[in-house]
Amino acid sequence: MRMAFCVEGSLCHREPGGERLSSPTWRLRLAQHSISRKVFPETNYFENCSVSLLFGTMCFLKTSMADITLKINGADRKVNVSPETPLLWVLRDTLQMTGTKFGCGIGSCGACTVHLEGSAVRSCLTPASDAAGKNITTIEGLSASGLHPVQQAWIAEEVPQCGYCQTGQIMSAVALLAKNPQPSEDQISQGMSGNICRCGTYDRIRRAIHRAAGASTKQGAQ
Repeated sequence: MRMAFCVEGSLCHREPGGERLSSPTWRLRLAQHSISRKVFPETNYFENCSVSLLFGTMCFLKTSMADITLKINGADRKVNVSPETPLLWVLRDTLQMTGTKFGCGIGSCGACTVHLEGSAVRSCLTPASDAAGKNITTIEGLSASGLHPVQQAWIAEEVPQCGYCQTGQIMSAVALLAKNPQPSEDQISQGMSGNICRCGTYDRIRRAIHRAAGASTKQGAQ
């Protein structure tokens, strides 16, 4: 049996002859399994499965909902979601804050990076319940005008190519510079190692981080 792959958000599925089930109540699970309408023994949670030639088996998981208060960019936002819903989908689907991107869903690419109490985290792996009561910063909260030093450095160095990964890159860079205002080459490599750029803009990213670090040093000296 292959590992299950989970997608959560605006996706939905219509059972033959049945009603349309939307994501706020149901979680769409794509599991590589050959048997339909089966409760999988390794989880005991899967149900209402239908075979898909593309994805294997599509399954829905019924989850309980809860009222959760998230402190996002300094403001309290109340949501009614399953406590285990990834923060990424609460941001994008429930709150329509789409600056944070979905990339891989398994915490390997860094496109979904946000700050939790100042530290860079992968929001696709962070349950909403774990973020409750903690300070969350998204790309929208860095600067209302887009003039954060790192954002300005990104513009000056013309970093983006396709741009899809860049919000996550920026959030990781901001967290890195907050902890280490003058990082070395090795420290930049280590601090940014969790962020993948499929366009290969790594040299420009590195230059932008050095530029932002230099700007912060000048501001501190004034």
